[in-house]
Amino acid sequence: MVPSLVLAAALAAAPAPRAAASAQTVVHVPKLDALAGLTAFLERAGAHAPLLRPTAWRAELHPFLTIDPTKPETLSAVGLDPTGPATVSLRADGRVSCMRVADAQVFQAQAAEAISAAGGEAFKPATSKGVTTVSSERSAGGAMGYALKGKEVCAYGATEGGGPALLKEAVKLVGKTPAPDARLSKVAGVAFITTGGTVVGLDGTASALKADGTATKLPLPPFQTQAASPYASMKPEGLLFSRVAVAPAGLPQAVASLRANIQALCPACPKEQVRTTADAVTKQLTGNMLVNMSNVQVRGSLKAPEARFFAVKQALVAEVKDAAAMKQALAPLGTLPGAKVLEDGWALTVKGGSVLVKLKGKHLVVGNDEAVTRTTMAALPEAQAKLERAVDFTLDPKLLARGLSQVSLTDVLSDEQLAAMFAVSSELGPLLSRSERITGWMESVPGGAHRFFLDWTLPASR
Repeated sequence: MVPSLVLAAALAAAPAPRAAASAQTVVHVPKLDALAGLTAFLERAGAHAPLLRPTAWRAELHPFLTIDPTKPETLSAVGLDPTGPATVSLRADGRVSCMRVADAQVFQAQAAEAISAAGGEAFKPATSKGVTTVSSERSAGGAMGYALKGKEVCAYGATEGGGPALLKEAVKLVGKTPAPDARLSKVAGVAFITTGGTVVGLDGTASALKADGTATKLPLPPFQTQAASPYASMKPEGLLFSRVAVAPAGLPQAVASLRANIQALCPACPKEQVRTTADAVTKQLTGNMLVNMSNVQVRGSLKAPEARFFAVKQALVAEVKDAAAMKQALAPLGTLPGAKVLEDGWALTVKGGSVLVKLKGKHLVVGNDEAVTRTTMAALPEAQAKLERAVDFTLDPKLLARGLSQVSLTDVLSDEQLAAMFAVSSELGPLLSRSERITGWMESVPGGAHRFFLDWTLPASR
């Protein structure tokens, strides 16, 4: 009985978007007049990243009306409620925008003018079962229109041939009370974006953006907060500093990722030996880990796996259960091609450089740069402390911008992933270089999903 009451209460509090079926992405704003803080951040960030400027996406809020949520008078002028909700559904055949009407007569008159100005052919409103519909073919192709019932209206803009389907969807959406979306109640924000298995809530101020979300398809192992971590008290430094607590069930996945990288860099290394060593190492891990990415130094084309691996100077640290047992598990590394025995571990010569595998007390350290590895080992504390989240991270936006800027044009032209990095650098690089910090956390949630939170902070003064 109690779980049922809890579920009912959660659903009652959940936002209820009028989301179109088959939507690839849905943007829902429960109250348009609550966007001031988020818009303030986007306005300021947009000075350095044009894509984030509100003027760049305001046109997407409605298929044919020009509105600005930060200026209530623009909504009132077209008969819409500036305090009401808004849901925009993006589909392969167009988009549907559902809002609340303040004055139906004003809305219909303004819609008629806007549709005509947008190239819509002459139309006549039709009313059936309390729903007034308008459907107009564009002279340049596609269609636009709306369905209006009482105070609810859903307008659409369709691609060629998509008009009838979107009109039908609009009628359906205004004809019933929308069901609460429990996914949105699990994250905080004044605006929500859902796409695929990811849900993100956004909020902000003039100097900070907060993103709170869940994702079902992240290529990450499950995490589990532990009672204490040996890395909790360490000071975040460098490009990316992250403390991680991997759940026991996720340790094989975490180690397999590193094993695959080493195997790719050392094709001469016997696969079965590398796999057996990785399995033995996995059994000796507690789950507490540290990722310390210091900086980016690109040398050569990033199309090569070894260039990518060594471009980010980093060290990975993992707490071990038994230092002697871990040393025994790692012993086969000494027989691999290019391996060199060190006083505190091994150095494996591979394409592009050396992979360092070292032990310090109950810490396993794997690095691709001698200086970063040495600095990380020197900073390891002896005492443990409480880690509030299963994962926390600190990202230096200036170092990130500097790293992204090192992607060359020749690499961009031949690799989709590098092209995406280049696009991020071009669009967000100037903003990142002027940002103060980016911090966040992550944890696992039931169903194999991950919950994440990000706080992007700009300097207090401009």
